[in-house]
Amino acid sequence: MPTHIGIVGVSPEGAALFYQQVTRWASRLHSPREQPRITIHNEPLSLYLDAIRQNDWHAVDRLLRRSADLLHRCGAQCCVCPDNVVQHALQMAEVGSPIPWLAMTDLVAEAAARDKRSRLGIIGTQLVSNSSTYQTHLGVRGIRVAAPEPDEAAALEQIIFGELIYGEIRPESRLQVLRIINHFAAKGCDGVILACSEAPMLITRENSTLPVYDAADILAEAAVRRSLPV
Repeated sequence: MPTHIGIVGVSPEGAALFYQQVTRWASRLHSPREQPRITIHNEPLSLYLDAIRQNDWHAVDRLLRRSADLLHRCGAQCCVCPDNVVQHALQMAEVGSPIPWLAMTDLVAEAAARDKRSRLGIIGTQLVSNSSTYQTHLGVRGIRVAAPEPDEAAALEQIIFGELIYGEIRPESRLQVLRIINHFAAKGCDGVILACSEAPMLITRENSTLPVYDAADILAEAAVRRSLPV
């Protein structure tokens, strides 16, 4: 039987989109009779936001571990989290976890390295775009990361926390994010990371002027491939 995949949700909208991505990859890679079991557990988003705003990554770790423990009790054999901000705490959550974790940051870096990218722009919250979340993993592969300009980062923060996490999509917000991607292209970027699980609501491979590395979708594919029967 395929591996039972556990999904640790943070943003409900991001977790819902990720569930769709997993099931779509499952339909591509599995036969109809070999679809993986999938279980999602989501602690309240407010608990994560409070911990992150207080820079309390041990609290984030405890939330992730609580979900992993419950997923394990439901029969999950591995767990994944599509939320980019909490990737900081995954290494802590992995310690003593009853089931293995699959992290997205290395997967994105591997995909970009295979495509021989040299510089990637990043679409995400300020905490993600201005931290080592992706920079370290890409840097060791010789790939530079371009963060949005301060005014662009502030606009992204408002779009993500004011709209996307509530499932809202304003046309002007989509245009604003597309302009940021165009600015990345003008600065010499040869790709862009969607480092926000809700970003595919705005940006797709069809409307972006740069090749897109959707971190959550890359993670979904890897989780499904891992679930394939040996």
